[in-house]
Amino acid sequence: QVQLVESGGGLVQAGGSLRLSCAASGRTFSSYVMGWFRQAPGKEREFVAAINWSGSVTYYADSVKGRFTISRDNAKITVYLQMNSLKPEDTAVYYCAASSYATIGIRPRDYAYWGQGTQVTVSS
Repeated sequence: QVQLVESGGGLVQAGGSLRLSCAASGRTFSSYVMGWFRQAPGKEREFVAAINWSGSVTYYADSVKGRFTISRDNAKITVYLQMNSLKPEDTAVYYCAASSYATIGIRPRDYAYWGQGTQVTVSS
């Protein structure tokens, strides 16, 4: 069982930066693929970024590639999402998720554990 708690969301102007954190509990955290998803009002939850268990492999949605960076610290059992050059269209609730699959997945159903979400609002 893995419990996830996100933090770091807030209100930022377009062009600004935020860093989201996801603190996990559970002794097997280091074996999980970790992902970030987001959901805007009236829209489906969409994949943002994911990282494999060691941090050696990352994958990004085209819409955030070059602006967002996912990383993890297994010693601190925490995963991060550094978001730069934010745009109003990045506004959403951001969710951290954990997957026990061996490879990175980009579908919500690939992830068994979810945090409660943190709001990110980017003003124009």
